[in-house]
Amino acid sequence: MIVLKVVTFCLLLLAPVPVAWAQKEACDCFVKGVVRDKHTGQPIPGATIAVLGENKGVSTDINGRYQIERLCPGQYELECRIIGYQPYTETIDLVAGHEENFTLAEDEIHLKDVEITAHRTDAPLSQPISTLTGSDLAQTRGQSLAESLKGITGVTTLQTGSNIAKPVIHGLHSNRVLIMNNGVRQEGQQWGSEHAPEIDPFVATRVTVVKGAAGVRFGSDAIGGVILVEPEELPIGKALSGELNTVGYSNGRQGVVSGTLQGGVKGVEELGWRAQGTFKRGGNIHTPNYFLDNTGSRERNFSVAAGYRKKGFGAEVFYSHFDTQLGIFSGAHIGSVTDLLQVIKNREPLVKSGFSYTIARPYQDVAHNLVKGEAHYHFADGHRIQWVSAWQHNERSEYDLHRPRNDSLAGLNRPELTFRLTTFTNDIVWDHKPIANKMAGQVGISTLYQYNLMNGRPLIPNFDQLNVGAFLIERLVQNGWEWEAGIRYDYRYLTTYRLVNRVTQRDEFRFSSASGTLGVTRSISEKLSTRLNVGTAWRAPNVSELFSAGVHHGAASYEEGDPTLRPEQAINTVASVVYDNDKFNWEIGAYHNYIARYIYLKPQPEPILTVRGAFPYFRYTQTDATFTGIDASLGWKLTDRWSLKSKGSYLRVYDQKNDQYLVMIPPNRWDNQLSFNIGEVGRWQKLFVSAGNLWVGEQRRVPANSDFAPPPPAYSLWNLTAGGTLFITQKQQVEVGVTVHNLLDTAYRDYLNRFRYYADEMGRNISLRLKWKFGA
Repeated sequence: MIVLKVVTFCLLLLAPVPVAWAQKEACDCFVKGVVRDKHTGQPIPGATIAVLGENKGVSTDINGRYQIERLCPGQYELECRIIGYQPYTETIDLVAGHEENFTLAEDEIHLKDVEITAHRTDAPLSQPISTLTGSDLAQTRGQSLAESLKGITGVTTLQTGSNIAKPVIHGLHSNRVLIMNNGVRQEGQQWGSEHAPEIDPFVATRVTVVKGAAGVRFGSDAIGGVILVEPEELPIGKALSGELNTVGYSNGRQGVVSGTLQGGVKGVEELGWRAQGTFKRGGNIHTPNYFLDNTGSRERNFSVAAGYRKKGFGAEVFYSHFDTQLGIFSGAHIGSVTDLLQVIKNREPLVKSGFSYTIARPYQDVAHNLVKGEAHYHFADGHRIQWVSAWQHNERSEYDLHRPRNDSLAGLNRPELTFRLTTFTNDIVWDHKPIANKMAGQVGISTLYQYNLMNGRPLIPNFDQLNVGAFLIERLVQNGWEWEAGIRYDYRYLTTYRLVNRVTQRDEFRFSSASGTLGVTRSISEKLSTRLNVGTAWRAPNVSELFSAGVHHGAASYEEGDPTLRPEQAINTVASVVYDNDKFNWEIGAYHNYIARYIYLKPQPEPILTVRGAFPYFRYTQTDATFTGIDASLGWKLTDRWSLKSKGSYLRVYDQKNDQYLVMIPPNRWDNQLSFNIGEVGRWQKLFVSAGNLWVGEQRRVPANSDFAPPPPAYSLWNLTAGGTLFITQKQQVEVGVTVHNLLDTAYRDYLNRFRYYADEMGRNISLRLKWKFGA
């Protein structure tokens, strides 16, 4: 009955004019024009003009001209961008042929935006890159950053319960996946499986995933890949504009509200500003058969930014505050080993409850502050220099299920664990002018200093560390070939302070290594291209891997480190082939990542009983491992209305030293989606309905008796989505979307969820998205 109501609602949403959408439109429209320099008037060759949300785009020829054909009538958003110039976006109403010329100003955006969006400055040219933007990103609004990326091939999530997730790229996560937040290296307590990135996804208008080792540009730790989170460029000299997003979810009765207001400063064309804020609240999650007690969440975030740009000079300041409280499923904290083993065996939690918004013990309280300053200067001869400086403070408090027995101490409600991490980063990058219009490159220096203070029962020691790195990257474009080579050297000095027999013991660690990359991209034709990249990266063991010793409350586990661990060293090879035309596109990529001295949490034979209860027991250990896999995606425009998308991932991870498979590796996945493009109905545009299925296989490549519970069976989930855009006026529009996740209310467990020992995953979840945009 619920499914029938949802389908009926989706049909009513799209039913204002029942006949108009059935008439087949002739998709023979086109748009063309010239791209010129705003100051000199000269044509700009090589600029990219993309039709956002339509998977169409071209580059300008030597005279700066472009033409995009085979477009259906309707409203489109064109984006023009090229390195060295500020991107420009224009909305057009297309009826037949249309001419749209662009004039671009000098590059006044900060360097990391260029890295993310142009795919030419920081993101290696020869590595697989996937981007979420436009309507694809809009459909993920209200979800966490990790959940937003699950639709990208080769990307999944490591979960702790139903409301904590962090991204996994090609089987690697946490400190092996670097996140660049608005051009700044995100530094939080990311070593824990339940330590999700402290980033509000509503800040971003574009999220890019670089798959594979990217240590040369981004430094140590980027063994698995890089996630680049970029906001929209500041509206320098533009009129007031903004948007309001609201999202509601049936499961957990969660509501999300996020607003953005931005504009220029009247009378000062060189200034621009933006303010943004988000509030989220949800209650207990429901599986198909029962509620998960104490799984509510609350989130309050905001950010402000301002920038100044004039001719070749630009400066920007940015501040963001992220604050969340996350309830931890109380059924994961169990009093005895017997009860723990019984829960795992019976696949039924001991603790059950009804719905509530109350967040009680155990829970997490996390706050993250980021302050960033950036300045750059673009010299007349083509050189460019940029300086980015940032301060971050991350405070994480973890509350156990049990209060202290002393009533006065219990009344204070103090956390059992508190981590306070403060980080200072500085990056200086020099881009030299192109040599003979063929070779471009950059040289840079990066520094990081951070210190961590911990209160409560010992889990990891206090520490401070200093990182220094320098790199050089050169790129050559000639005769359809694009070559890229780079080298980097990093040094890390780590000092820890821990209590041993009530005496503070100071330990020092020095780590250093070089990284390199060599890649090539070949454009065989306008539709077919290939990429090959061989890169190295390294990662020093973090403090938790060296010295963890105790109950990790958020993960509901006992973890033990090893101070003898040595740095990981990775050699990653990745190759891909891409074909794209108006009707059919596909991409297939293969990768092989060898990681010497790979560090992972190994489940021990038996759980452990502590004064806080019984917990699964894990120990950090080291081996040599290979990560070999294939990512494949297919897009097929069956007709002008119907389209099909299919994505699949295969991954095999092997312990070379012990001649066996490794634990906690993503199983194979296959995701399919069939969409019907309704088109335009009155004031409604871009109307569509889609149905999809996600199949996740059983992870059978695991050592025998290597975990506290065997991998769960394979599962298949269906989803249904409908949406469209209502144009109220030329400068006001409302985007509407309805999605049903887990349409059939399937009971299942995911292998990468640390709480799969205790309970099922979330059941059916219906979401409604509304987005109101106004202004320029």
